[in-house]
Amino acid sequence: MNGQRLFLGLMTGTSLDGIDAALVDFSSTPPRLIAARGTPLSDDLRSRLLALQSPQPNELHLAQLAANDHSDACAEAIHALLTEAGYAASDIEAIGNHGQTIRHRPECGYTLQIGNHARLAEKTGISVAGDFRSRDVAAGGQGAPLVPAFHQALFASSTQKRALVNIGGIANISLLIPQQSACGFDTGPGNVLMDLWIHRHQGLRYDKDGAWAASGQVLPDLLAQFLQDPYFSLKAPKSTGRDLFHQNWLDMHLSQRSDAPCDVQATLCALSARSIADTLRADEISTLYVCGGGAHNPTLMRMLALELPQTQITTTAALGVAPDWMETYAFAWLAKCCLDRQPANLPGVTGARGLRILGAIWPA
Repeated sequence: MNGQRLFLGLMTGTSLDGIDAALVDFSSTPPRLIAARGTPLSDDLRSRLLALQSPQPNELHLAQLAANDHSDACAEAIHALLTEAGYAASDIEAIGNHGQTIRHRPECGYTLQIGNHARLAEKTGISVAGDFRSRDVAAGGQGAPLVPAFHQALFASSTQKRALVNIGGIANISLLIPQQSACGFDTGPGNVLMDLWIHRHQGLRYDKDGAWAASGQVLPDLLAQFLQDPYFSLKAPKSTGRDLFHQNWLDMHLSQRSDAPCDVQATLCALSARSIADTLRADEISTLYVCGGGAHNPTLMRMLALELPQTQITTTAALGVAPDWMETYAFAWLAKCCLDRQPANLPGVTGARGLRILGAIWPA
């Protein structure tokens, strides 16, 4: 349409709070985010996807059924976004579909994001690019994080040391240093442990505005105990997920303690802030741009500011992209790279043996 190169990005992250869709035009410089939309996951599908995070009977069958329903929900989200934005399926070159991660085991040579890409192409009439992580893992990489390459392409500065952190269920960071290739990795838990803890004690999906964490006190000894987990001392490249930071991880650390639940929540919030900040102290970062759900948590943002008093901390809105849509934008970019046969990984980030074209294509 009018010389535009339109791609859609789709994302359901570790927090499983909904389907994010973004429509991006890559014909201009810089690219233009035209429209975005968030669609909640149904309680039934969310619970089934969460259950697949752990082994269970008949899980192959259950995973395929969940992948079908996930793809149907994605198709509905796309139709709604295109209707709102005034575009037709024929205007779109491809959908970049992340799928839903249910296992991330690069040390075993695989990462698994379920989603029936063929079904999504059939339901939407749009080509789908997906399975972006597997090729990087096949080349010896972590398959994650993939967004530092996107951040470098769009947001690197020739004069400023910048960092972008996506605080979803897991937090991942991109370091953008002038005249250097971007580096990045998963810092550890973002919201996932806080979400688990508040759900256990209050039946809520997340701590709105960080209010419960703000009502408690950070417990220094518990924070130090959390930080003893070997993951935090691993050198990059590294990536993680619910395979490590899950309910049993919490139970292991808390089973012999009787702390006030609100104090544990405050300490889990401090863990997210500290593990992010620890990766930045040596680089004298000028500005830290925050995206993902954590950008809406004033308590977490305040803890980050206390940890990094010399760094300006803001959200990616300052870069022209609202915090909720940055990662979805990245998967639209990955779809474009896939169709254009352009490498989209950074070996210095993931540890892969070299640059690779990521993803496979399911034509409309």
